[in-house]
Amino acid sequence: MTTSGAGPQTIRDIGEFGLISQVTRRLELPPAVSVGPGDDGAVFLVNGSSVTSVDMLVENVHFRRSWSSAADVGHKSVAVNVADLEAMGASPVAMVIGFGAPPDLPVSWVKEFMTGVREEADLAGVALVGGDMTGARDITVCVTVIGETGGRTPVLRSGAEPGQVVAVKGRLGWAAAGLAALGRGFRSPRAAVDSQRTPKVPYGAGKEAALAGATAMIDVSDGLLADLGHIADASEVGIALDSERFDVADPVRAVATAINKDPLGFVLTGGEDHALAATFAPDDVPDDWQVVGRVVDPDPDEGPCVLVDGRHWEGDPGWTHFSAL
Repeated sequence: MTTSGAGPQTIRDIGEFGLISQVTRRLELPPAVSVGPGDDGAVFLVNGSSVTSVDMLVENVHFRRSWSSAADVGHKSVAVNVADLEAMGASPVAMVIGFGAPPDLPVSWVKEFMTGVREEADLAGVALVGGDMTGARDITVCVTVIGETGGRTPVLRSGAEPGQVVAVKGRLGWAAAGLAALGRGFRSPRAAVDSQRTPKVPYGAGKEAALAGATAMIDVSDGLLADLGHIADASEVGIALDSERFDVADPVRAVATAINKDPLGFVLTGGEDHALAATFAPDDVPDDWQVVGRVVDPDPDEGPCVLVDGRHWEGDPGWTHFSAL
């Protein structure tokens, strides 16, 4: 549909409430949600304690329209947020989305974005129950997710103890390899590029880990070394990783070879895959998790830290917000 003038219909043409009406039309809600979009607040039930988390995605920081489709951004907006609930061992229930965009953004972009949101929400098992829209210079998405513990104790970052093992589930290094490829103008390997555009979160793995007895857990958003560093700090332990235990996927290795980079660097320091990393008693690790290291006593001089093959990793352990802008 177009306006009476040239060009596609924009947000300015239909206004805030017209846009809200279009993107929430025929929205399906689960039985736990008694009030969804349309009132001043949503109403829903949770089983056990509620767990909430929030993340923002800003255009040209977390995505570029020249690299990602609107649907890709919708998928990513849901995935990166639900991954935080997974890291707490919680099951997702509901989410609200704050959306800001310039007034000349085509309505078709927003509709495609919402298609991605709905598809990823279905994969994650989470319901969209409300949100807000506003004008902004750049496309900005802020998602708040709410989950439930089902009566279980949430898995924190602070429960790791010496003698336990470190295990991961999900992809590592794929999104970073994809970002490196895109940054050099490449669109392949397609699997790596697609992983940067839309993370493949191992949905359900957080609850699986919690039921198996995970003592600490985190999702890998900024890089495995950086995020395991948060567990080490919170638990006041050391973490010793064994590089021989990591599988380097073919797409990651292909990008590394093309740009003359160590593929292990993508695996250890690359963010945005949103795999899960957790600590377990050695006999409690679920079958489909990969043990990559162990929890040890903190260094008496340095305190909590993460070592690879007994040494500090040379270079940055992962993404640091603000310093990279």
